[in-house]
Parts: sequence; structure tokens; C-alpha cells
Amino acid sequence: MPKGYVIVHVTVNAPERYSNYAAAGLGVLEKFGGKILVRGGRAEIREGRLRDRHIIIEFDSFDKAVEWYESEQYAPALAIRKECADSDFVIVEGAG
Repeated sequence: MPKGYVIVHVTVNAPERYSNYAAAGLGVLEKFGGKILVRGGRAEIREGRLRDRHIIIEFDSFDKAVEWYESEQYAPALAIRKECADSDFVIVEGAG
């Protein structure tokens, strides 16, 4: 079964609040088997627009990634992120 991936590009508007999102979201992510592959690091835009941060999270499946995003456990962290950042957020199925 192909893995599922969450790809997020974030512009943080309230850094002091965004740290609350990271703290609230990490424990929930682990409960759903999510593994952070990329968080921050050097980035170079080639097309489109560059946001402040880039995150790629791997899940065992596409459905597991959707389950995490739609879960009651993630909802409080999601609300924080939506208040303090602008994000492009996509869930994709891996090849294979």
C-alpha cells in the first residue's frame, strides 16, 4: 500500500502563537504514526512563491493522513495554525 504524505508550506504571521501549534500538534502526529521528514531547512524557490517554512510528513497510508487531519485530537492544533499562519496544505498518496 502506498504511503501518504502531508506537504505544508507556511507563512507564520504570529511566531509566538505558532510555537503553541507545534507543541500541540506533535503529540497528536505521533499517535497517528506520522513521521516528519522535512521541517524547515534551506529552501530555494524555482517557481511560484516562497513561504517561510516547509514541512513534509509521512504516514503509513493516504487514509491515515486524512484520519489525522480530520481527527478531534488534531482540531485544537489546527485552529491555532489557522489563526497564526497562512498555509498551503496538501495530502498526497505516494508512488508505489
